[in-house]
Amino acid sequence: MPSHPVALCFDANDPRRLAEFWAGALGWDIDDASFLKLVPTDHTTFQLHFLPVPEPKVGKNRIHLDLLSASLDDQRELVEKLLGLGGRHIDVGQSPDDTHVVLADPEGNELCIIEPTNNFLKGRERLGSITCDGPPAVGYFWSEALGWPLFWDQDEETAIKTPDGTGPYITWGPPVEPKMHKNRLHLDIAPSPDDDQDAEVERLISLGAKRIDVGQGDVDWVVMADPGENEFCVLPPQ
Repeated sequence: MPSHPVALCFDANDPRRLAEFWAGALGWDIDDASFLKLVPTDHTTFQLHFLPVPEPKVGKNRIHLDLLSASLDDQRELVEKLLGLGGRHIDVGQSPDDTHVVLADPEGNELCIIEPTNNFLKGRERLGSITCDGPPAVGYFWSEALGWPLFWDQDEETAIKTPDGTGPYITWGPPVEPKMHKNRLHLDIAPSPDDDQDAEVERLISLGAKRIDVGQGDVDWVVMADPGENEFCVLPPQ
């Protein structure tokens, strides 16, 4: 069986503040029994985890979240809410004619508030997409890695969705720039309880991933990079 996503993890200088921002953005519940995480209240099948790090954000993220609005009023209200929670408007090269709104969270992580007329994300809930910079090869890898079908593959853009079609999409597309530093966001995935972690790591290597060292030390997860050099972790079966 392919692995399944467990969490999208954020490096955070202030995990509590960042968790509160994203809880407000998504309407998810905060759980800090062991570390700060957000538990979905919709059909998303993974959590958001906020991991403390000392390093500040450097440069534009390769991964950001697209939040879908239900109406123009909802879009305006969500933008105002996120500004009140510590977000800010930023310019990443968007056109004045663009109908989505680009913001940064309190630590500078980019996000987009998508207009309700967006046909590509039609039918998604608040979390519309994990949107990534990357060539088609990275989308092909993750389709095989997770067993999520590839439903979009044109104009150097790819997208996958869960087998039952619920929850957010994961998408890849230009711009693709040289990777200069560790990603601020990464996926944690895990094989199913009856599967083997080492065998899954070898399968992912056969698909184009590789093991990497980010200073993790002696841990029970395996740190890897996909064909686009994006870090991810393979947890023990669960």
